[in-house]
Amino acid sequence: MKVLITGAAGFLGSHLSDRFLAEGYEVIGMDNLITGSMDNIAHLMPRKDFTFYHHDVSKFVHVPGELDYILHFASPASPIDYLKMPIQTLKVGSLGTHNLLGLARAKRARMLIASTSEVYGDPLVHPQREDYWGNVNPVGPRGVYDEAKRFQEAMTMAYHTYHGLETRIVRIFNTYGPRMRINDGRVLPAFISQAIRGEGLTVFGDGSQTRSFCYVDDLVEGIYRLLLSDYAQPVNIGNSEEITILEFANEILSLVGNPKAHLDRRPLPVDDPKKRRPDTTLAEELLGWKPKVSRAEGLAKTLPYFREKVG
Repeated sequence: MKVLITGAAGFLGSHLSDRFLAEGYEVIGMDNLITGSMDNIAHLMPRKDFTFYHHDVSKFVHVPGELDYILHFASPASPIDYLKMPIQTLKVGSLGTHNLLGLARAKRARMLIASTSEVYGDPLVHPQREDYWGNVNPVGPRGVYDEAKRFQEAMTMAYHTYHGLETRIVRIFNTYGPRMRINDGRVLPAFISQAIRGEGLTVFGDGSQTRSFCYVDDLVEGIYRLLLSDYAQPVNIGNSEEITILEFANEILSLVGNPKAHLDRRPLPVDDPKKRRPDTTLAEELLGWKPKVSRAEGLAKTLPYFREKVG
């Protein structure tokens, strides 16, 4: 069985490459490296069952031979990235998705797209269920990412209903683990890096906004099960254990133990979600999936990676 993983040199794409190789698949990785890093897949390059293409999926995509699955994980995925690269973000979600759906149709392959909890915007419903349509500002600074992903879902469902293509949609909530970029602007890499350096942990607003953090191994397991399921509608994958940003900052201060680290209060960014927690009932019932790694265990697995990178 052969699988194409776009965004393969990124945080999630590299972990997915590891998982599919471990399951006996032949993996083709594709990435244009604007946010991904070859360091994440350097250990895979000598393998005969792994092939890498340096390519932008917003342009025509060709892969020789048969293909069984496509996992579309190519996209800038953090606020710093998509504010710096708004047009690339929109293009990879629209043109890139269209190109890959066309490839999937030509190869008769099943395609899974990486959507996001950001399709719910700054939610008015809590926790977020898959049947909630969201509260998104299409012209705000975060709209380039939110709307790229919402369009991606719509295009994928159009290919499913019109062409009969086998498709899967995963809505990913906050995920963490080794291979995250330390400067990608997300709260967990920011807090851990700042704490290790002895800097101020940037807490926006009063810190009462919430997030729910899922360890990468749990997320990969959920994605793997969803791909092999028979369900075409969106499915939330994430950890439903919710924590405020202020509580999380103090948790990181305690974990890292650098006496120089402290809290640094900043104004709340535009359209920053106040609440974020997945309702994972569907994943539990449909896939028999639940996250297994506690936040304490996951952070203990993640911290050595950040100490090495920051140090």
